Amino acid sequence: MPIYRCNQCGLVQEDTQTPIHTQTACSRCGTACTVYGTVFYVEELVKRLATLTREVKTLQANAGAAQAEPSTAPATPKAQAPRTTPAPQLTQWFAQRKIQAELDPSTVDTSGFFDEAAQALGKNYGLLAELLDRVCYAYRKSYPSVNLDLSKLAQKESQIITQFCRTLYEHTFFTRSHYQKPEKILRLNLQSAPAVRQFFEGAWLEWFALMQILSMPSVKAKGLSYARSVKVTFPNEDLHELDVLCLLPNDSLLCIECKSGEFRRDIDKYLRLAKRLGIPKAQFIICAADLSDEQARGLSAMYDLSFANLQTLPELLQRLL
Repeated sequence: MPIYRCNQCGLVQEDTQTPIHTQTACSRCGTACTVYGTVFYVEELVKRLATLTREVKTLQANAGAAQAEPSTAPATPKAQAPRTTPAPQLTQWFAQRKIQAELDPSTVDTSGFFDEAAQALGKNYGLLAELLDRVCYAYRKSYPSVNLDLSKLAQKESQIITQFCRTLYEHTFFTRSHYQKPEKILRLNLQSAPAVRQFFEGAWLEWFALMQILSMPSVKAKGLSYARSVKVTFPNEDLHELDVLCLLPNDSLLCIECKSGEFRRDIDKYLRLAKRLGIPKAQFIICAADLSDEQARGLSAMYDLSFANLQTLPELLQRLL
């Protein structure tokens, strides 16, 4: 059931006449309000509640730690940032180089299901790549659904795909997931929410790379600063978006650019960007989902950049973190 909330008077009301993600006038005060699907609206509320709950727990833990310190301890002990909030060191790193950086804490908020879905997709990418291609094609063509023929797959492979899609349906990535057993056809209805479409069209790889960084013990132990989808503006007003970042203990930057599609035409751009940011070869990684191990090694030898796929990315990170 479509629903809206008025930011002016606070009215929450159902609206069955207005299409989702368009605006309607509040029935109480007339203010323009955006209409959302109920599932999407509730999902966003749950995310915000989880973020607030996590922040409260962090503040309580820090307050308890401060009270437990002996009287000789500093009056203002250093507080640790919540796990899903980028530490200020990254902002300072860019500011020192006169680069403006926009870091949005919500882009690394792991209280939702994007991180889990990305890890599952990365783990079985060889099997799920066709599904991903079909979903992306349907979004580009504005098709509302996808039908996937599983009749030629082994039973175990078919089970992995259907279970993956069922889980995504439960987490609202699809609005319907139905497996027609006699025909062995999986029918999926696509979710119209922009965040879900962005996930399938490439953000999933950013989430995968971010979770590989967060899985490294040193990141949590040393409180390293990290971020995703960072918009940077150079002094000459050049604009760039950096996919995944992590500030290493030696105050140098690790950058992972994630490519789920064609990337070869962008190699020169990344060479210039790495030089401009002063990032050494080992720390500027192009993670391309469809690269073979041999291709990744060959490209790394050809260019002053590091190339990786889903399997070799953790190996590169282990050397750095």
